[in-house]
Amino acid sequence: MTSSSDYKKKLIEVALPLDDINAASAREKSIRHGHPSTLHLWWARRPLATARAVIWSSLVDDPSAHPEKFPTEEAQAKERERLFNILRELVVWENSNNQDVLDAAKAEIHASMGNDLPPLLDPFAGGGAIPLEAQRLGLKAYAQDLNPVAVTINKAMIEIPPKFAGNKPVNPRSRQERPFDTWAGNTGLASDVEYYGNWMREEAFRRIGHLYPKVKVPEDQGGGEATVIAWIWARTVKCPNPACGHETPLVRSFDLSKKKGKEWHVKPIIEDRKIRFEVKPGKSEREGTVNRQGATCLHCGMPIGFPHVREAGKSHELGARLMAIVAEGKRGRIFVDANDEHVMASSTDKPDAYPSGKLAGKSQVNIGLYGLTETADLFTNRQLITLTTFSSLVKEAQQKAYEDALASGMVDDGIGLDAGGVGARAYGEAIGVYLAFVVDQLTNQCSSICGWNAPNTQMRTVFARQAIPMVWDYAESNPFSNSTGSFDNLFKLTIQAFAGLPSQCAHNGSARQFDAQSDNGMREIMVSTDPPYYDNIGYADLSDYFYVWLRQSLKGTYSKLFGTMLVPKAEELVATPYRFGGNKQRAKDFFEDGMLHAFKQVYDYAREDIPVTIYYAFKQSETEQKDEGEKTASSGWETMLAAIIKAGFAITGTWPVRTEKPGRTIGNGANALASSIVLVCRKRPVDAPICTRRELVTALRRELRPALDNLQAANIAPVDLAQSAIGPGIAVYSRYSHVLDADGSEMGVRAALQLINEELDAYFNEQSDGADSESRFCVELYKQAGFNDVKYGEAEVLATAKNVSIQAMENAGLLDAGKGVVHLLARDQIVMKTDLRTPTWLLAQQLTNALDRDGVEGCAKQAMSVSAADAEQAKALAYRLFTIADRKNWAGEAYAYNALVTSWSDVVLKAAELRRHVPVQESLGI
Repeated sequence: MTSSSDYKKKLIEVALPLDDINAASAREKSIRHGHPSTLHLWWARRPLATARAVIWSSLVDDPSAHPEKFPTEEAQAKERERLFNILRELVVWENSNNQDVLDAAKAEIHASMGNDLPPLLDPFAGGGAIPLEAQRLGLKAYAQDLNPVAVTINKAMIEIPPKFAGNKPVNPRSRQERPFDTWAGNTGLASDVEYYGNWMREEAFRRIGHLYPKVKVPEDQGGGEATVIAWIWARTVKCPNPACGHETPLVRSFDLSKKKGKEWHVKPIIEDRKIRFEVKPGKSEREGTVNRQGATCLHCGMPIGFPHVREAGKSHELGARLMAIVAEGKRGRIFVDANDEHVMASSTDKPDAYPSGKLAGKSQVNIGLYGLTETADLFTNRQLITLTTFSSLVKEAQQKAYEDALASGMVDDGIGLDAGGVGARAYGEAIGVYLAFVVDQLTNQCSSICGWNAPNTQMRTVFARQAIPMVWDYAESNPFSNSTGSFDNLFKLTIQAFAGLPSQCAHNGSARQFDAQSDNGMREIMVSTDPPYYDNIGYADLSDYFYVWLRQSLKGTYSKLFGTMLVPKAEELVATPYRFGGNKQRAKDFFEDGMLHAFKQVYDYAREDIPVTIYYAFKQSETEQKDEGEKTASSGWETMLAAIIKAGFAITGTWPVRTEKPGRTIGNGANALASSIVLVCRKRPVDAPICTRRELVTALRRELRPALDNLQAANIAPVDLAQSAIGPGIAVYSRYSHVLDADGSEMGVRAALQLINEELDAYFNEQSDGADSESRFCVELYKQAGFNDVKYGEAEVLATAKNVSIQAMENAGLLDAGKGVVHLLARDQIVMKTDLRTPTWLLAQQLTNALDRDGVEGCAKQAMSVSAADAEQAKALAYRLFTIADRKNWAGEAYAYNALVTSWSDVVLKAAELRRHVPVQESLGI
């Protein structure tokens, strides 16, 4: 094998405009209209901007690869900045189909690679961001996944649209009203999906619209009738108190709207041992009847433990009571009392036939504890009728589209979509794929697992997070409304999504069901992939929820793909202990062995002159007690990195790319990763050297610390820093064919990760040691006790070691000492004393408190009172404090320090703006 040093370095291996990529990626998570992700939900989908940037920079040469053109560092930097500007334009969402921007980007790819561009394979295609962006950049895209839901999503994005690009629509309305229009790109396909989807909605209303009656509006809210948005139900349970025994509602909150000035709530009223509900303006004065500890009976006040509720659920003894009705008003939501007419409208039998499947996955699905063990258990009878009606209409719409295609003159080649057909039959089936997606999206809004979000008065979907949670008071949406959870709203997103697909494709894409551990026969290609994250998400378990409905709608279109009753699970590469009788080690071994086989295949596929890029985002720290102290590593990272390195790859670059929007559900109040680490890999030379543990430690100290300096300078979030540091650290380890431990045995990845974490701790300790003595004392005391009391004598011993005085620090406003105990002052207790030398600890606490209390502007005002150098030291200390808080599981503390660092760029900009507007007193010249 040729040495990797003989190949030209790519831009991704040297430098990237990371701030611009991060900004575009984070912004994209908030874009709904016109985004391909709205075709169908998928979990942990990568932003398109990230995928686009990674693919492009993996193909474009870095200027240092051409010393004959750019002989000096200055020339290389200038050329690199020109490439950065192209990439900055390329990642902007609005430029996704800007042909001028795309042409400029493609020109640079051809300049580096020539005209024979490699195809790209993603063996874990998932939501399809990587294959889609490869196609947008002019590459032939291959998407593979074991999960049939993922495969269908990829077919809808990269395989179907190019087949019918530029075709005129076949529906009679477009043929009559716009016979001479030019239908470029996907516009004809989108027009037909819109036409047949609207037909499907109208036909469904004709068949089952009577199940969704309008509601009479009270005169004080305008009178007349209104279309219902949602019916708010509460599950009920019989009180176990023998002296009571009444049915009591299980309600998380009685509030219906928390919007300022528009508050509404449900008031439960007990009369004759029965409960009725009245809708009232204002906030609820009563807490819900369910919290994390259990429930409370509204009749007798007796606590009801979850074991009783679970037994009632398993015995099918949980009931449901209608509490309120939410309707559409001219000036917003209308909240109406429940009534018998609407209870009767919902009281219907289940349909004769409906899809269902056994729910699985103990880590993701807790609803089985309450007797909800089948997918069909997650829907009311009315919802099952509605969804089966829409699903059956998918097939009817397919047939109509097929007949209209024949009438329009499209050839009937007799070949279906699954066999590669491009005629009338395949076209009708293609329309059905997108309509089946709308039904799937409807299931996410039309379930008894959907909650009601009182702060913004909207439906909460089943998959607000990567799990199916138990919901006590649930919202049953009206699919025929014009508001949240309706068919129309979801369908509009589907139609708009076509605008986000590539408008011009040089190649048709290919998506197929395939096991990543098997050899697909491809060679000399480009590989970029986002593999499963250890045990973070059980994709197969979760996607059964959608699969059973997709299968009902599309098993005639993709008979082999939907040939199983549920999504294949045994081969899925996740470390899920329940599939191994709860044995975590067997689950870990399965994951590592499977990933090793998968990346050995990637090794065989990959071209040597193009780096392989692998996305990974996993946060799991495990601490082991060794003779020399605590050792920290991560099973998720260990197993993934071991597979990559054992497969023959060396890591040549790592990039922490911010891929999650602020405020997402999983991140609210939690120290969840906000970034994916993109690993850039090359095939390791066969003559790679061997090194010793001592040599590895020396190399780590030499190379890891400058990398950490750069990460801190880039304001990488503290919650991401430890994961980001793995990259440059493991890059050192992976360049060697073997690393020998002191006893001559081979050092594994886990030991290497522990060394990297030790160097990370040493780095932070050195930063702390460089601070003033008061701050060093405060950091150590914080590490021992947080803001809690310690004995005076213990604090005094520590103060003596740090050469500081307890009394002096109390005078400086850092701590409180009295009655034999000492504790650090909490952030909101500290008073800044600008006439004294400001310890870094005090400044870090003041800035953190100002950000929490007054936002960016308040923090900027605080930062203006000190030098820029002192402020930067405070930011650096926040990294150290985050690490301490995170390891102590002090979630609130860790969150506060993480927020300071992630907001730092905004704080600096705001401080500079405020300084420009500070009035300067001019001399009067006297």
